[in-house]
Amino acid sequence: MSQSFRQPEILEIARREGRVTVEGLAEHFKVTLQTIRRDLSDLAEAGRLDRVHGGAVLPSGTVNIGYEHRRTLNPDAKAAIAAACAAEISDDASIFLNIGTSTEAVARALLRHRGLMVVTNNMNVATILAENAEAQVIVTGGALRRSDGGLVGALTTRTIQQFKFDLAVIGCSALDETGDLLDFDIEEVGVNQSLLGRSRRTVLVADHSKFSRSAPARIASLREIDAFYTDAPPPAALAQRCAEWGTRIVVAPSI
Repeated sequence: MSQSFRQPEILEIARREGRVTVEGLAEHFKVTLQTIRRDLSDLAEAGRLDRVHGGAVLPSGTVNIGYEHRRTLNPDAKAAIAAACAAEISDDASIFLNIGTSTEAVARALLRHRGLMVVTNNMNVATILAENAEAQVIVTGGALRRSDGGLVGALTTRTIQQFKFDLAVIGCSALDETGDLLDFDIEEVGVNQSLLGRSRRTVLVADHSKFSRSAPARIASLREIDAFYTDAPPPAALAQRCAEWGTRIVVAPSI
């Protein structure tokens, strides 16, 4: 396979997985390690990837991947994570679901739950749960972010302050090695931070690609999260921190 065909596929793998390795790509394309190193160097020089030891990752930045593209990333992993999360949500609970494709997956996994009160600033979540006649769905209001159907701003935060949720289910754009949850939109960060004081329990749903991504705005630490649902074990150092903090990790591998 020529370089012109390999490099777009390398980028697609990086977007799907969050990172690529020299050895993994060499095996995938049946070419030498040196050939892959040249490809990664070319992509790094073009600003498409950042080189790291043994491979490359998506470049750090201040702008997130487009929402429609994020919907296509790791759908099986998100479904497995959502199923594990929903299995531990009881009927008749009051919950909040924030903006993101992972929380949309949780909404789909809640379609058979009964007696839920779901508050959300995610228009997509509201549309999904409208199919559940046994759920009361409340939309926060706020400024509509057309790119992803999210509602953000002061009105969103004021609405959240009227509630005390049994559970808040949140996603994030990135999760760094220190356990910080990161995002790209400072207004969305403010909404999520307000949730921490208005929920009896808060859980994070995030697939393994978030381990190798970066974003500029800090939401909170996993120290402040009760449970973390993911599809692959986190790095050992992060797992150790979670153990020390009492943050439960639930690994739900995709089938």
